[in-house]
Amino acid sequence: MSKKEMIAKRAAEELSPHSIVNLGIGIPTLVANYLDKDNYYLHTENGLLGVTSVEEEDIDPLLVNAGKLPVGEAVGASYFHSADSFAMIRGEHVDVAILGALQVDSNGLVANWAIPGKNIIGVGGAMDLLVGAKKIIITTNHVSKDGSPKLVDKCSYPITSNRKADVIITDMAVFKWKDDGYELTELIGDTTLNDVEGHTTAAYRINEQLLQKETK
Repeated sequence: MSKKEMIAKRAAEELSPHSIVNLGIGIPTLVANYLDKDNYYLHTENGLLGVTSVEEEDIDPLLVNAGKLPVGEAVGASYFHSADSFAMIRGEHVDVAILGALQVDSNGLVANWAIPGKNIIGVGGAMDLLVGAKKIIITTNHVSKDGSPKLVDKCSYPITSNRKADVIITDMAVFKWKDDGYELTELIGDTTLNDVEGHTTAAYRINEQLLQKETK
């Protein structure tokens, strides 16, 4: 299983049945592969509730998600105007948003829409989802392509929202926001506590049970 699939599979475990879930571009789209689609309602901000996978021979070029990827319609799916879709988000009717990130900092702030000096497409729905969804899960590689940490003390990229991310899932670890800070609650794969420390500049504390388990 690839690192991205590992992250997606772990993210799926955070979801409660019958949740309305918005999946962002990239790793988040893979989460759908690990869900019983009869028990979840997938939302895309361009106007569809009831997103499902589609076989290649059934692809409709006009039926895509917000990332312009082909999607199918689940039984009972509904279409609506993009403005209504964003009203759902801003009205807190989306239970969970799973998003990618360029950086997440010690204060829980997320930067995921712009890199200074590079072309900017636009913030898309990320700003609204970070504000309006009831729970925010960030799925990302622990480090960027050049090896620099993505979990940093303070974002150097433009932040997307003042809303804190509730859960961060990387290819190394799981962090959850508790009592005004991130707590390292789980290690992924063969990762060690030293691995996480060496690739993270954000402040965090280690869950007591995890610490005892790893230091035995």
